[in-house]
Amino acid sequence: MEMQKQPIIYACSDAVGETAEAVAKATIRQFSTNETRIKRFGHIQTGQEIIHVLRQAVETGGIVAYTLVQPELREMMKEEAIHMGVRAVDVMGPLMQAYIDTFNDSPKQEPGLQHELDDEYFRRIEAIEFAVKYDDGKDVRGLLLADVVLIGVSRTSKTPLSIFLAHKGIKVANFPIVPEVKLPLELYSATNKLVVGLTIEPDHLLKIRTERLKVLGLPNKSAYASIDKINEEIKRADAIMKQLKCPVINVSDKSIEETAGIIIEYLS
Repeated sequence: MEMQKQPIIYACSDAVGETAEAVAKATIRQFSTNETRIKRFGHIQTGQEIIHVLRQAVETGGIVAYTLVQPELREMMKEEAIHMGVRAVDVMGPLMQAYIDTFNDSPKQEPGLQHELDDEYFRRIEAIEFAVKYDDGKDVRGLLLADVVLIGVSRTSKTPLSIFLAHKGIKVANFPIVPEVKLPLELYSATNKLVVGLTIEPDHLLKIRTERLKVLGLPNKSAYASIDKINEEIKRADAIMKQLKCPVINVSDKSIEETAGIIIEYLS
């Protein structure tokens, strides 16, 4: 019996290729298989490079997802894909055309504008450096300088969430709620900041902490992964969040992206 080929999506762009790859990843998540590969081809500038990608897609029976802003490359990809019998999806083209038709404007047709070294880019860099500097309560002065302050018990995704929001240009400081550790006055003084509490279901946190101890090679009998201790920590954290009157997000079944989306809505 002939073995089925591994599904491959070719993400192509005349810039970096992040957009096509992101759409491909979002598509793959909707299906039960985790065998699908993504091959990214960035900075495509010639028709020969397009032919090279399409030939690979023919050989493997793959799909092409492309974001080509230069009209001649986009047209060639479309025509050659039809000619070679490859399913190719224009990720940006239809939306660009809708924009042209609706707003009567013309695109710049310059690849890589998403990564321009403009003010927004430098804001993101500054925010990332800020998140690293004021991570995990390392310097409580950050609680007064941040746009957003995250609080929660250990392993509620405070650090990855801080970095994710930083990539959006948002300065985030986070502070862990640790048993028997008094919270700094700066947290209560940050009245003009958005303070967000992150909570989690005890069983879910127990599972996360147990896995963490396993990765570190530590015994899972420690208080860190004790359900009684976890219940105590969450109860205290909930009381502090209530005292601060801050919005609280339960992160038990939420991805970083979902939680970040809620926080961005709070900001706006």
